[in-house]
Amino acid sequence: MSGAASFDLLAPPPADGSTRARLGRLTLPHGVVDTPQFMPVGTNATVKALHPDEVRAAGATILLANTYHLYLRPGHERIERLGGLHTFMGWDGPILTDSGGFQVVSLGDLRVIDDDGVTFKSHLDGSIHRFTPEHSVQVQQALGPDIAVAFDQPVFPSSSRAVVRDAMDRTHRWAERSLAAHTRTDQALFGIVQGGLDPVLRAESARFIASLPFDGINIGGLAGDETPDQRNQTLDATIPHLDGDTRVRYLMGLGSPLDLLEAVHRGIDLFDSVLPARVARNGQLWIPGGRLNLRNEQYRDDPRPVQEDCPCPLCTRFSRAYLSHLFRAKEMLAYRLATCHNLTFTLDFMDRIRAAIRAGTFPSQLPELRSRAVRMSGGEGAAKPA
Repeated sequence: MSGAASFDLLAPPPADGSTRARLGRLTLPHGVVDTPQFMPVGTNATVKALHPDEVRAAGATILLANTYHLYLRPGHERIERLGGLHTFMGWDGPILTDSGGFQVVSLGDLRVIDDDGVTFKSHLDGSIHRFTPEHSVQVQQALGPDIAVAFDQPVFPSSSRAVVRDAMDRTHRWAERSLAAHTRTDQALFGIVQGGLDPVLRAESARFIASLPFDGINIGGLAGDETPDQRNQTLDATIPHLDGDTRVRYLMGLGSPLDLLEAVHRGIDLFDSVLPARVARNGQLWIPGGRLNLRNEQYRDDPRPVQEDCPCPLCTRFSRAYLSHLFRAKEMLAYRLATCHNLTFTLDFMDRIRAAIRAGTFPSQLPELRSRAVRMSGGEGAAKPA
């Protein structure tokens, strides 16, 4: 392990087995992250439409940036010359970069996978590029986040067992190569568990990745085309094989509040997704127990705030009618205010979850938390940029 990350378990799951939810603290070079926690996604080194101070005010303590997109534009070497990702994007808190694997292997006919790596065409200009585990790690080391992620081959959960098995085995080989290539002692490296929806493969992958000296363990290959019940069953089949492991657990690409809650209940500590920001830009605002579509006619004359008790810049100053107007006028302020609200709602929800775990009341508060949460239907489309 690099020693760049330490995870302290402040409140382990209760012995009665009523939940696997746990309270933790992840200490990184650029700060401390209390878990369970959600990471807003800054695909292009920015949470779209927001200033870093607004992201911090929403409650964020750690951000995710995308290796694939930053490699293509403006380039990892340029970011390194300009002082690294923290300086470049003006964010002094912790940053995690994904490996680029999800984006690269999601390019369809624009990419070819072999045992050594992936050759792909840029979605920007069609130029040819190649990612290997070694190159992904090299790019992330140049970017300089607190946490880098091993290169993997995710596949849709609905893929055939043979496809899932092949991708999982390749992910395991690439995990070992990623570890061998990683030399920064001031940067953590996380490994990724794959295995689709197959409980036997998930167990095998969890045991294999846990046997390697990663600083954290990611659960990959979910938040795709599986149902929430399938995801929960997969977590139930995976997490027991990590019992006793002291490292932080991160489920990649999940952002719907109700799904976050159910994953915390099953023992997950970290999450990321573009979902809160993406649906905000489409006019969907999350409130306790549901969501509002501010593009609907009914809100054009509504003087109320989006949410009465929300401390975000939208709810403390503006009405639903005003935001409805901004969306119709296609004003940029609409996207900014709506994104602030959805991120504030999500991060406040995570704070409520942590408070319940800290108080030892999480199992009894599950019905209340579920009633407050929001679920989005269908896959979350984690491959799409924020």
